Amino acid sequence: MTESEIKDILQKQKDYYRSGKTRDVEGRLAALKSLYGVIKEHEDDIAAALKADLGKSETESYMCETGLTLSEISWLLKHTRKLSRERRVQTPMAQYFSRSYQKPVPYGVALIMSPWNYPVLLSLDPLADAIAAGNAVVLKPSAYSPASSELLAEIVKEAFPDGRAVVITGGRAENTALLDQKWDRIFFTGSQNVGRAVMKRASENLTPVVLELGGKSPCIVDETAKIPLAAKRIVWGKYLNCGQTCVAPDYILCKPQVKEQLIAEMKKQIALQFTEDPLNNESYGRIINEKHYNRIMGLIDPGKAAAGGRGDAEKLKIEPTILDNAGWDDPVMQEEIFGPVLPVLTFDDISELPDIVNHRPKPLALYIYSENKSNIRFITEYCQFGGGCVNDCVIHLATSNMPFGGVGESGMGAYHGQKGFETFSHYKSIVDKRTWFDMPMRYQPFKEIYNKMVKMSVR
Repeated sequence: MTESEIKDILQKQKDYYRSGKTRDVEGRLAALKSLYGVIKEHEDDIAAALKADLGKSETESYMCETGLTLSEISWLLKHTRKLSRERRVQTPMAQYFSRSYQKPVPYGVALIMSPWNYPVLLSLDPLADAIAAGNAVVLKPSAYSPASSELLAEIVKEAFPDGRAVVITGGRAENTALLDQKWDRIFFTGSQNVGRAVMKRASENLTPVVLELGGKSPCIVDETAKIPLAAKRIVWGKYLNCGQTCVAPDYILCKPQVKEQLIAEMKKQIALQFTEDPLNNESYGRIINEKHYNRIMGLIDPGKAAAGGRGDAEKLKIEPTILDNAGWDDPVMQEEIFGPVLPVLTFDDISELPDIVNHRPKPLALYIYSENKSNIRFITEYCQFGGGCVNDCVIHLATSNMPFGGVGESGMGAYHGQKGFETFSHYKSIVDKRTWFDMPMRYQPFKEIYNKMVKMSVR
């Protein structure tokens, strides 16, 4: 698509927003119901597209993408009316005989740029939030997941025949042209490197951005953890979507005395969950493309592979892999893995962990497996991370009742549920002053008694 065509689409979205059609709350709810219905109609198509792009099974597709998207829309349908109302706040004494309130209004035209690893969920979730808040939207899905991108264009066209939201497909040229335009809000999910570029381009127009990025999310296992259960849950969360999950455990930090048992239990769970031959398991996904396959295989030290380590270049599959005796200087510890490779490191004392975690780029997630409440409180209080779980992993993002987002290098801003509505809304602070009385103390000439009254009223 040419830059001129993109400009025309943006102008149509601006015209649509200025028409006022997105402001009506009942219209927003009707649009959300339409989106919900179209997604339901295309459930089989979504599963087929995700299978084509990422090798996902039908169950995984629904559990991790379609189902979560429908859940978010259902939440918004129940709460959008309330969220759209003005919120009255306390008025200070100095502004007596006034009503103070915050009025949520949409930003305008939002650009949503989504990634390839969860192409349906991470496109339609923020889209639903933006629609609920009353915006017009341009959605740009990733070129790396072409089957999903084409289907998203069809779904959005069917759900919003009035043009409330549109999809632009394509690659780097389209991304560049989109970022050359002036938007009212940009919502980006992807890598840190691209996130930096998006933020830099947005800054040229002072456009507010939300960045949902990633990072090396630690998984802490202390000596009190229930190792068999911890191993079962870690293996599920790490190798889900073939490790291509932004909040997947990136590496394990465990006590030396539980390391051997933990690795043994994880190996057992890999066989139970993905069979003895994962490379030929149709329910186990694949790496998105050859470039990423080669990058991940280059991070595997065969001499440290306690499990897995093999790949199939033709199928773009890599076995669920555990690296024992990994070190901080290993290549696998220098970048976010974003694949089915799990290094295992150790720590001696829980007091070391805030320094270990906080002296590195802030992770999107952190997980701790422990039965020690003191250790849990210490880690969740003093380690910096976006969000996480105690005695589980990944599932903290699967709710509309909590915000999801990063901190520092792992992102800025959050969404899901109420926070998603707020992310795509500007809250105007307004004082409605009554006209039947006018307090004279603020006008000159000032009198001493009035000055004293002013000081008293603002304490």
